[in-house]
Amino acid sequence: MSSAETETAASRWALVLGASSGFGRAAALALARAGHHIAGVHLDGRAARAEIDQLVAEIEGSGRQALLFNVNAAKEAHRQRVLEALAERAGSGGVRLLLHSLAFGSLRPLVAPLGGDERLIDQRALEMTVDVMAHSLLYWTQDLVARELLAPGGRVVALTSAGSTVVWPGYGAVSAAKAALEAQCRQLAVELAPRRITVNALMPGVTETPALRKIPAHAQLLAQARTRNPHGRLTRPEDVARAITLLLSPDADWITGNTIRVDGGEGIVG
Repeated sequence: MSSAETETAASRWALVLGASSGFGRAAALALARAGHHIAGVHLDGRAARAEIDQLVAEIEGSGRQALLFNVNAAKEAHRQRVLEALAERAGSGGVRLLLHSLAFGSLRPLVAPLGGDERLIDQRALEMTVDVMAHSLLYWTQDLVARELLAPGGRVVALTSAGSTVVWPGYGAVSAAKAALEAQCRQLAVELAPRRITVNALMPGVTETPALRKIPAHAQLLAQARTRNPHGRLTRPEDVARAITLLLSPDADWITGNTIRVDGGEGIVG
């Protein structure tokens, strides 16, 4: 590798949306160990300050830079603020990966159960869920490309779930968002192909994360996954983080437009 290529590799950044916990946190750490500086977007209160500080310390302990923003990833003004700062650090073509790992949406039922009086989802909550968990991928990608931050050979990876095609209690709005997210990935894969940027969705198996614990049926989902998975355990955030780093290899240049299971075979067991 030439000195210019070495310098380019050493200055590459990964932009992680949803970096403070679960899949995003595990990916940020794995990407830092793989040689990427980390720009992370998260939305947390003061109670999470110690965990954020620990994340920064671990990234910097890998010899990489950490640039974290506690902002709403779905707001345009916040997005532009992050990208302005990232442009100053990364420069043109300096972003190697956009990882979309946002898990914030409504888990209310779509219609009232017989004899029930649960609060139902409304238009505002439904639109917010789909905007945050699906459409925001498009807006971040558009702006990265427009600013020429995401160079040829770049990667866009979004995290979906099996709930995009199966029904879980209370998951209707998120299911719609995940289905839309997968559709965005397919369309972006085709439109970004001339720029040699790949786009894929990863579908982890059931994983015990803060986001999963908010699903009303999470205990049942965890129990079923432990029974069904051929490996006899749940998927871990680190399993997914390793898959993300694999997709960064130049050998993965021809892998695009897919929804790829990262579940140890859980999804193929009847």
